[in-house]
Amino acid sequence: MSSTPTNTQADDAREPGQDPMLNINALGTDGGISNAPHDPTSSPQPAQSADPSASDAGAARRRYRRVWGSQSRSPWRAPQLDRSFIPVFLRNFLVWRKLAIPSLVGNIAEPLIWLVAFGYGMGALVGSITIDGTAVPYLLFLASGSICMSAMNAASFEALYSAFSRMHVQKTWDGIMNAPISLDNVVLAEMLWAAFKALFTSTAIMGVMLALKISTSTHLFLAWPVLLLTGITFSCLALVFNALAKGYDFFTYYFTLFLTPMMFLSGVFFPLTQLPPWIAAIAEALPLANAVALVRPLFMDQWPTQWWLHVGVLLAYAVGAFWLALALTRKRFGM
Repeated sequence: MSSTPTNTQADDAREPGQDPMLNINALGTDGGISNAPHDPTSSPQPAQSADPSASDAGAARRRYRRVWGSQSRSPWRAPQLDRSFIPVFLRNFLVWRKLAIPSLVGNIAEPLIWLVAFGYGMGALVGSITIDGTAVPYLLFLASGSICMSAMNAASFEALYSAFSRMHVQKTWDGIMNAPISLDNVVLAEMLWAAFKALFTSTAIMGVMLALKISTSTHLFLAWPVLLLTGITFSCLALVFNALAKGYDFFTYYFTLFLTPMMFLSGVFFPLTQLPPWIAAIAEALPLANAVALVRPLFMDQWPTQWWLHVGVLLAYAVGAFWLALALTRKRFGM
């Protein structure tokens, strides 16, 4: 998980009749906010509370409501997005850049262990698997599924633990919203950042697979857009639980009851045809199963069948989950 320094917010100082956004400067690379000096002729400021971070967060949210809208507006309203999400995305990138190597090692170690243990160990016992009349080495079968699983895990961890730290623990989101950046754009930036982490991790794993010559398909690099869409889908789903969480322990339910069963029921380790028909029908509707159905043929130098259906399922999950995550986050912030 990436770690960011705790932000502090200055008092909301402005001249009488001046737009409140005019005194707010650009967002720094460390997530801090720099405001204009306090005007001694303005009205006295309220007394500070016993908890400075709670007082700063409350002041930031009051300023946000004055600028962006009333608390009475429906949280289910359409997203209000603009280009102001870009500085938030870049801020996360600048912080992560300091820990890029340890983050990369941590993200690719587990999937490579799965690949070596099951691909080479169990692959020696299984040999090959027949898919649509084509014999596929089990190592290739597992590699094409595990890279989708890695994209799912990388996006989920970033949009859960790291995003929750920035939102709840460090109050980074409150500091960002002192600047002319709406909550909608903060959530969008977190979603895109988690998707970028998923694509970065998948690319590193793909490089290892190419080095090991697990697949030499000419269609292999067409998997990048699919892996990016997979990262977007699972980051949106994770942000729903991020909006509901009261603490880190809450994420255990998401991993235990949702991600782990999906990992075993989406065709990563064995074909869906091995499942009972009614379970296979449910599994085919899972987002990870649709991602695997798109990526695996590309590893086999083939074109996916009914690719439009699988892309549509992933897009439906992404759009629906993002809207739900945004509405729940608005309710959490009282916006």
